[in-house]
Amino acid sequence: MINDVHTATGKNISDVLHDFKNELSTFIATRVQMLQEEMRQKMAAMKAALPMIVIGAVFLLTAWLLITAGLVTVIATAMQGMPWAYPIAFGIVAVLYLIFGGILAMMGMSAMRKQGLKPEKTIKVLQEDKLWLQTEATRLQA
Repeated sequence: MINDVHTATGKNISDVLHDFKNELSTFIATRVQMLQEEMRQKMAAMKAALPMIVIGAVFLLTAWLLITAGLVTVIATAMQGMPWAYPIAFGIVAVLYLIFGGILAMMGMSAMRKQGLKPEKTIKVLQEDKLWLQTEATRLQA
């Protein structure tokens, strides 16, 4: 009985529903593929950067240890003759590192929250699709 009802284009309802189902599955598959490709690109960039980050971290750690030793020595030398010069110097340097490290960590977390791994392109396309669907639904209701 449904097959006997025809639309303005001459197709019966089952053909229209079948076409709609095919278009919807193509639409969803395209969006999923877009999301996967965008995430694949982001992960490839992260993999390429990882060795440089590790090597840079090793050099920074070495420099940090040398700078710390130099600062402690300078501060302890300034307190020459005090029996607790080196422990006090280590304490002063530790407090300075806590302050600077805390500030830098907060700045880094803020930057990561801004960028993140959010698939920006896919979300933009989905928002545009939403607007298009709303427009089409409004047009069909009129």
